[in-house]
Amino acid sequence: MKYRLSVLLGAVCYGILSTIVTKAYEQGYTLGQIVGSQLLTGACLAWCLVLFARWKKRPGDEGHWTASERSGGTVPTWKQRLVLMAAGMPTAVTGLLYYQSLRYIPNSLAILLLFQFTWMGVLVHAIGKRQRPNGVMLATVAVLLGGTLLAAGVLDQGLSRFHWLGVLFGLSSAVSYTAFILLSGRAVPGAHPASRSAWMITGGLALVFVLFPPAFLIDGTLLTGLLPFGVMLGLFGAFLPPLLYAIGVPRIGEGLTGILGAAELPVAVLLSAVVLHERVSAIQWLGVGLVLLGVSLPELLRRAGGTGSGSGGRLRIGG
Repeated sequence: MKYRLSVLLGAVCYGILSTIVTKAYEQGYTLGQIVGSQLLTGACLAWCLVLFARWKKRPGDEGHWTASERSGGTVPTWKQRLVLMAAGMPTAVTGLLYYQSLRYIPNSLAILLLFQFTWMGVLVHAIGKRQRPNGVMLATVAVLLGGTLLAAGVLDQGLSRFHWLGVLFGLSSAVSYTAFILLSGRAVPGAHPASRSAWMITGGLALVFVLFPPAFLIDGTLLTGLLPFGVMLGLFGAFLPPLLYAIGVPRIGEGLTGILGAAELPVAVLLSAVVLHERVSAIQWLGVGLVLLGVSLPELLRRAGGTGSGSGGRLRIGG
């Protein structure tokens, strides 16, 4: 139960980010300041965890950590560290694109566009394996797209709130997030989770600082109001979710992770309605429910068909 709760809490953390970003925009902070302070805080927290793990190593056991030995992880080489930094850059790009979309479209719509990574991953998998998606996956994509149209408010609110730039940035964030998922799973999987996460966040931070030089570190902006936003975004976006997922996903499998991870969507939409006072109609909530059903459908059908034994709880998205 605690591993399921870990993944669920990780998804909830992701779900609150867009509301925090919208509030930061209202205070006049820029995209570079918001993402830069988020990743800077996340990197500091991640490296603190690495130092704690190093401090916990056994006496006379140089080069390996106690936690690393228990999990089978190793300290990455410099070449592997560069690979991890490169693999972490798409998550920074995702944040930049997603947060930029929030400047043009409502919070509830932006999260729906980001959630299109669910069917994009199916498409990439099918192309990579040169396999046609099976009937279950085609049905899943149809439910996801139908739910997205309802949840976006196309039927009851029309296209008036669909600023094309916001939609473009939102869909681009889904593409970037799909790339991050594919790369992060393959980049140095044997490394210790704490070290792996820290190097990936550092790679994302380096990219953001190149694109947006961190003037906020020396002009006083950080200490005159930006810091609380950076701490909240770094904690709930860059640090806690990867840690919670690292704890829970290996124990419950990817299939159940997909179901529990979908909690990000209703949390984001709910906060949009309660905190940001965005209008969310009954039809939109129905659409949110369909999206959640689409995310859950493959795993539910797999379990109903009795194919769960021996599969390790992993979701098969190919034919």
